[in-house]
Amino acid sequence: MASKTTNPFTFLQQVRSETAKVTWPSRRETMISTVMVLVFAVIAMIFFFTADIAMGYAIEFILGLGR
Repeated sequence: MASKTTNPFTFLQQVRSETAKVTWPSRRETMISTVMVLVFAVIAMIFFFTADIAMGYAIEFILGLGR
């Protein structure tokens, strides 16, 4: 496989041109996405906490532990 070397200046020009092609989200889109992620993380936290407590009680009831 042939190795093609590029000098750092050319590399930075290429990076800059590729970065200019990116469609960046607006501040509003970023804030909405952030809030959505936080809300779903809280929902998941509540679900798994509730499931853990329920399974703990079920195991205690089935095995008769903790009496």
